[in-house]
Amino acid sequence: MNTPFARGLAKATELTKSGNLKAATALIQSLLRPAPETAARPMADADDADVIEGTATRIDDPAATPAAKAPRATRMGLGATLRGLAERAAARSAETAPPPDVPRGAQFLSLCHRSAHGTRDYRLYIPASHRADVPMPLVVMLHGCTQSPEDFATGTGLNALAEDHGCLVAWPQQPHSANANKCWNWFRAEDQAEGRGEPALIAGIATDILRNHAADPARVYVAGLSAGGASAAIMGAAYPRIFAAVGVHSGLPVGGATDIPSAFAAMRCGSTGKVQKTAVPTIVFHGLDDTTVHPKNGAAVVTQALQAAPGLRPVRTSGVSGMGRKYRQTSHFDASGRSFVEHWEIEGVGHAWSGGMPGGSYTDPRGPAASREMMRFFLQHRQS
Repeated sequence: MNTPFARGLAKATELTKSGNLKAATALIQSLLRPAPETAARPMADADDADVIEGTATRIDDPAATPAAKAPRATRMGLGATLRGLAERAAARSAETAPPPDVPRGAQFLSLCHRSAHGTRDYRLYIPASHRADVPMPLVVMLHGCTQSPEDFATGTGLNALAEDHGCLVAWPQQPHSANANKCWNWFRAEDQAEGRGEPALIAGIATDILRNHAADPARVYVAGLSAGGASAAIMGAAYPRIFAAVGVHSGLPVGGATDIPSAFAAMRCGSTGKVQKTAVPTIVFHGLDDTTVHPKNGAAVVTQALQAAPGLRPVRTSGVSGMGRKYRQTSHFDASGRSFVEHWEIEGVGHAWSGGMPGGSYTDPRGPAASREMMRFFLQHRQS
């Protein structure tokens, strides 16, 4: 198709590959600027300037009558989505998220990783209960777009859980210089493999912590939200020797996109991603009212995790969170009785961290507690 739109989209792809994301975003917005249209409702989240939305799917309660069912989520057109993303990113750029509370004796360090692949700042939480002679588990947490490590730490509440379980938590920061909306670049081919791009930087942060702090190399985990969730899946695939388990919240499968056009398609309609040959324990959370990342993507992450782990025993349960969110949980157990893959699908939750704290952005406090369930899942697994 050789239309002005197609030519412009191709040019935007070239700009992205060259690293000029601001120019690519501006070009796409100009291409998609329509005539005045009816106002759309506010977005559930701003994930990326390189995002497209699709049709929502829901799990219907068999006991519910048609009149009792909640209406399906309505998705906005791409033009409205991009304008909303730009407006929200600009508004949030002036905000500085307050750091989460740090109990006496704990530390929330500001550190920087430097290597041949570049530099990344990160925060490191060291619980008050730490002992220099006892190696602790390490969880690497990758924030979503427009977020900061401090914001993400506040919203997930994971530092408090780390205090309870005696864990280190690393919070890498994606700067504006790497992505206009501070998104991890999960959709770029150069950021999807071992030894290159952002995966090398994130793995380098984990390696720094293993070298400089009392961290257990057999118990290193990675999790993230949205773009961070997609990047967490990439980290598990690229570095299975480092990461013993992966948590993906509202993310996408490995290889779900390799440029802007395929990212649009994956976010809107779902993607199967690439076949994976390495089995990595994986827990997936996805809201069924997510209008930013289609829930099919969560199912695709689960499928990828199961591809290299045959013979697991699936067990399906359903329940209601303490604040009324219905969910369905499918756990796949190995011969030892551990859940090797889990899929949590939550009704009524959009593009937000399930069970998160209201002080952070993109959280749904009413959902089942993703942070607690991820920590439980992680601590079952260790490198052999």
